Amino acid sequence: MKNKTNAMRRLDAARIPYEVFEYEVDENDLSGKHIADEIGLPHEMVFKTLVAKGDKTGPVVFCIPVDLEIDLKKAARVTGNKRIEMIHVKDLLALTGYIRGGCSPIGMKKQFPTYVHESALRFEKITVSSGVRGAQLLIAVEQLLSFVCAQSADVTQ
Repeated sequence: MKNKTNAMRRLDAARIPYEVFEYEVDENDLSGKHIADEIGLPHEMVFKTLVAKGDKTGPVVFCIPVDLEIDLKKAARVTGNKRIEMIHVKDLLALTGYIRGGCSPIGMKKQFPTYVHESALRFEKITVSSGVRGAQLLIAVEQLLSFVCAQSADVTQ
């Protein structure tokens, strides 16, 4: 990849190794399942980043496998909120610095409470967005959790 993303620069500065998986962007299909198929990894190893807002905590970040859907009630319980709702796509860039289909848990404008689905712990490495459409980062799970101060939790249906 010619240009490093903010996420890559942050990982480089922290000396955390990662591998970049580039793929052809299909504007008609920004789904994580499509991305997993494009880069040739099992869907269970490819994680999408979702941003929500809790009634008590404010913004919260979730990384879940591309095949799963978030359960907002579970997410609220895990995060100490009574209610949680997804951030509108139009607000994503201003809040995180990232756009839909290119949102990474690494290098957001601010560090928000982050939760990575517990299934990630079954793998040595998983992928998350690099911060742009067209590239995923393969990173060691333990290093990702530590770097973004994430907790593991089940927040899916």
